[in-house]
Formats: sequence, structure tokens, C-alpha cells
Amino acid sequence: MALKGRIDDDIKAALLSGDRFVADTLRGLKAVILNEEVAKGVRDTGLDDEIIEQLIAREVKKRHESAQTYDDANRTDLSEAERAEADILSRYLPEQASEAEIQAAVQDAIQALGVSGPAAMGQVIGAVKKKLGNTADGATVAKFVKDALA
Repeated sequence: MALKGRIDDDIKAALLSGDRFVADTLRGLKAVILNEEVAKGVRDTGLDDEIIEQLIAREVKKRHESAQTYDDANRTDLSEAERAEADILSRYLPEQASEAEIQAAVQDAIQALGVSGPAAMGQVIGAVKKKLGNTADGATVAKFVKDALA
């Protein structure tokens, strides 16, 4: 629960420094974590850091999608706020794997599974995500797997 404790500490620090934007963003994240704990029935014990990282990654993805939608509607003021929230939340994610590392993991998974063709895409993506965990974006992994199996 080190990650959840770090988020709580950062909320307190943001409030003490008067940074309401950071505090509000982290409070929203804390609400997402609480909702997941309640949904899984682990409110007393809490979630693993790995699951919390998955929740954070999902929230970052939502912010980027919203920012893109706002950009398409010429609402740069709102898109900038969404990107700022995504940057704050990204601080709690592990360092992302490079494209070269993802491509190497894809090739390793294809060789280990001994598969070829687009029908094996799900197996390869699953193996790569298992190996890299939250350090690789699912869309990026899927793109590299699709290219490698084509």
C-alpha cells in the first residue's frame, strides 16, 4: 500500500502548499481507488500497488482522450487542463518501457509461443503485458504485435 500512502501524503502536501489543482486531481484519483476497493470487496485491506497502477494508467488514458476531444472542438483551455491532470497522475506510474524494449518483448513472446499470423495476436499481447506489466501501454503493444504478425 505504499503507492496509496504516497498519494495521501501528496494530497496533504498539495493542500498545505495551496495547490488546489493538484489536490483536486489526486482526490479524484483517491475516489477511483476507493470505488475499486469497494467493488472488489477489499475496502479494509486495500488494493495492491499493481492494481492501483492499472487504475492510474486508465485514468491517464481517459485524460488524454478527453484532451483530444477538446482539441477537436477547439477548446484548448479544457484540453490543457486535461493534459495537466494526466501529467500529475503519470508521476505515479512506473517508468514506461521504450519502443525498442517493447519490440524486443514482442519478438521474444512470438518465439516463445511459436505462433504466427494475426489469429495469435491475443496470445502474444497477453504474454507481453504479463512480462512488461504497467510499463507498456496496451495500444502500443498491440500496434507492435500487429506489425510483427502481419
